[in-house]
Amino acid sequence: MSSGLIPFGWFQVFRLGLVQMALGGIVVLTTSTINRVMVVELALPASLPGLLVGWHYAVQMSRPRWGHGADAGGRRGRWIIGGMIALALGALAASGSAALFAFNPMLGIGAAVVAFTIIGGGVGAAGTNLLALLAIRTPPDRKAAAAAIVWIMMIVGFVLTTGVAGGFLDPFSMGRLVTVTAVVGAIAVLLSIIALGDLADTSRGAADAVPASAKPDFWVTLKEVWADRQTRLFTTFIFVSMLAYSAQDLILEPFAGLLHGYSPGESTRLASMQNMGVLLGMITTAIIATLVGRSRALFMRKWALFGCAVSAAALGVLAMGSVATGDFPLVGAVFTLGIGNGLFAVAAIGSMMTLASAGGEGREGMRMGVWGASQAVAFALGGLAGATAIDLVRAVTADIGLSFAVVFSAEALTFILAGLLGLRVGTTDADHKSIPILPAEQWTAE
Repeated sequence: MSSGLIPFGWFQVFRLGLVQMALGGIVVLTTSTINRVMVVELALPASLPGLLVGWHYAVQMSRPRWGHGADAGGRRGRWIIGGMIALALGALAASGSAALFAFNPMLGIGAAVVAFTIIGGGVGAAGTNLLALLAIRTPPDRKAAAAAIVWIMMIVGFVLTTGVAGGFLDPFSMGRLVTVTAVVGAIAVLLSIIALGDLADTSRGAADAVPASAKPDFWVTLKEVWADRQTRLFTTFIFVSMLAYSAQDLILEPFAGLLHGYSPGESTRLASMQNMGVLLGMITTAIIATLVGRSRALFMRKWALFGCAVSAAALGVLAMGSVATGDFPLVGAVFTLGIGNGLFAVAAIGSMMTLASAGGEGREGMRMGVWGASQAVAFALGGLAGATAIDLVRAVTADIGLSFAVVFSAEALTFILAGLLGLRVGTTDADHKSIPILPAEQWTAE
């Protein structure tokens, strides 16, 4: 933790979690519900919303710049709230663009590109600096638990939004979609402003702002951060694991609608069930990680592999259900997939929070930005690859069920690879024995 700063207690962590919950509530509407509307209600190719969501992740390649800007100039609160406002406006524009498709497809595409550009910038500015603030102000022995709390609350945002919004979306209409999105965005921004308060502006940088001439160069700082082996290794793990996760993000609700006859409200509630599984997996991991004590680092790496294995198994079941006839336990398979995602996510987040504050002060935002950019690229490629693969296999085979089976199977294999990579975080290349990421005196203090 940075010197000279009062560490966050659990109440302050909870307040940051409320902001993350608000962020997740807006994002889930854009990547899940609006995507489903484009594919099912508007009968657009799955690759189109895949390209749009991929573009919003491409915009998040700017995350290192957002993090570096707050590292150098302080005032993370302004970056976070500004990002949340942009995110809410972008989501509202995205829902409006979906309505435009029915009247003027070209105008709808143009509006959607602008909307998802704003969404990408908002998520990058708010998300990067929120996590950097958490890394700066949380003591080493609380980082894993604090990260779990904040991420669990984001999943709560997913669950609440998809569950409640799903109820208000039926009977479905485009006007109802725009109204629900506007209300969710307004509530999220207001909650973020109240919850954040002055927490961010008491972080390093706001109190000790440096002259512009003394601010570190962005490219020099990026080069220094990337020179660290653990940063590079963890970046690779994030990329592969998020690639596996994101490939199903854009196709799960269309899968439920096309093969199982779910309505927009029903498929949105199915997404809520998945997020409830993620929540259960995260809570389980956080509790067990707290109990294992000093072996926490090794536990996190092995638990990440276990979570990836559970996710892979659930995806295998979904692949079989794509081509099987008769009744299929779709809700149970999706819920199990969520549990697996939650198990490996907390393990990854705990390592991320520890690594972010390692290697000296003033680089937390940059490191979070690098990992956020890696996640963004993986989500852009994964979401686009999943959606495009559905269209390609369907064009060749004229079999929509086989299309989903191929994509789900590929995701399962990628999750296994991600788990194996996760075991290498915190190990040496020479003998693969565990080494602490933090200095020894901080490690033993845990």
